[in-house]
Amino acid sequence: MIRPHYILLPANPLFIAMTLALAFLLNLLPWGQLPGVPDFVALVLVFWSIHQPRKIGIGIAFCMGLLMDVHEATLLGQNALAYTLLSYFAIMIHRRVLWFPVGVQALYILPLMLLAQLIQLLIRMVISGKFPGWLYFSESFICAALWPVVAWLLLAPQRRAINRDDNRPI
Repeated sequence: MIRPHYILLPANPLFIAMTLALAFLLNLLPWGQLPGVPDFVALVLVFWSIHQPRKIGIGIAFCMGLLMDVHEATLLGQNALAYTLLSYFAIMIHRRVLWFPVGVQALYILPLMLLAQLIQLLIRMVISGKFPGWLYFSESFICAALWPVVAWLLLAPQRRAINRDDNRPI
């Protein structure tokens, strides 16, 4: 079965900023210290780095990482480094990832999220010497499982037609 290919409208920069702010607010909620809760900022950064690499880049990822560092009261630069590398590698593979259906895209997202978590874990272990356990990496698997939902939600405003016409197939 051939799936339809949508001609997407350009992404509104205000919508991109709003989704990043909402992801940051979701990370501010008190459930963030529980194992398995996804890092919404990282997920939204990867999404926009893949879909709009010219609008969301490494600089915005660095700033969002600094905001998360201040919120979590961690070593300044821990999340900034992880988000910067996450955005860089997402931009590197963005053309390849967009060729695949959303389910397969999640398999490309999983190693990126694992890499970001591994960087954060290495920095934490150098500073504190404590290993949080293998359940710590469940966050990446949950982010990969949420990828189809996030892609559907964040691409929804771009799928609508500017002028709806029943005689035009696009």
